Amino acid sequence: MPESPYLVIHPDRVRENFRALDAAVRARGARSRLRYAVKASPVPELITLLDAEGAEFDVASIGEIDLCLGLGVAASKLCYGNPIKKAADIARAHAAGVRRFAFDTEDDLERIAELAPGAEVECRFLASAPQSRTPFGAKFGCTPAEALRLLVRARDLGLAVAGPYFHVGSQQLDPEAWRIGIRQAGAIADALADKDIRVTSVNIGGGLPISYADAAPALSEIAAVVNAAAAEFLPETADLVIEPGRALVGNAGTIHAEVVGVRHAPDGRRWVYLDIGRYNGMAETENEYIAYRFVTDRDGDPVDEAVIAGPTCDGDDVLYQRTRVLLPTTLRAGDRLQILDTGAYTASYSSVSFNGFPPLTVHVSGAERE
Repeated sequence: MPESPYLVIHPDRVRENFRALDAAVRARGARSRLRYAVKASPVPELITLLDAEGAEFDVASIGEIDLCLGLGVAASKLCYGNPIKKAADIARAHAAGVRRFAFDTEDDLERIAELAPGAEVECRFLASAPQSRTPFGAKFGCTPAEALRLLVRARDLGLAVAGPYFHVGSQQLDPEAWRIGIRQAGAIADALADKDIRVTSVNIGGGLPISYADAAPALSEIAAVVNAAAAEFLPETADLVIEPGRALVGNAGTIHAEVVGVRHAPDGRRWVYLDIGRYNGMAETENEYIAYRFVTDRDGDPVDEAVIAGPTCDGDDVLYQRTRVLLPTTLRAGDRLQILDTGAYTASYSSVSFNGFPPLTVHVSGAERE
């Protein structure tokens, strides 16, 4: 048995998810492009698989660019989608062949124009979408009016204008969010057309949800909203760019973990300590935004509520204490359990060695990989 904890990824599920999403958004008629958000799970086997399926790649750093290029992905398939980047990183990306960049400030735009002349650019604006389960807040995106101004400025700086870009927030549960963002993007595209700038693509970001303990809208429901809004608001000639991460890899992974101990605290609550916590794979439990499902070898025994915590000596390494988690009352140290639908943002969020605990080990189903 491999040393616990570890993550098992099933590539076949990723392939199925990609093809299902691709088919759903192609119903619009115009060309749609799926751009995998590498940060969701930078597992080499998945990047190679998605490259073969025809995906593009949203890369957030020089490290992700080097990873993709090292696996044989063509630089033309990469978009440096992080609006926060150093001038040196823009220059390195351009030298490596990257010709697509996202930005949301004039400073970044001018750096791109100087260090990646002639590149294609997307301007990220902050859409008026409802809050998602794991929101970005105001960290990214300018106003729609500023996006219009900056894209005109991009044209004047000699850059190729792709079009507006928005993101409705990770694990977005309201399909209407995409209609709101697409309507705003369409207004930007119309205003650009009045200035003789033809939008070639509209990037609607990621945020496509999956079901955890709480059900999420079906992909078909969201795709219907996206397709209808795109047909109503976007130019017929503009490609629809979608940047899925969680939707492709979330349900393709399962974490295998072990119970370290069980304790009844002075307040009477039962605490279950696992060998995996906030710092070695479970970062998305912050604020209990994502409620994962647990399976144990003692399922079928009586259950009761439990606080779930990680193994480190950090007081914040608590996964769930407000969320109602029911686990068997017979659970003991040494028992094994599985945490379902953990393919996204687990291995990639894992720390190097906080408290001496190693990063999460990844095994790819059908391959030998540590």
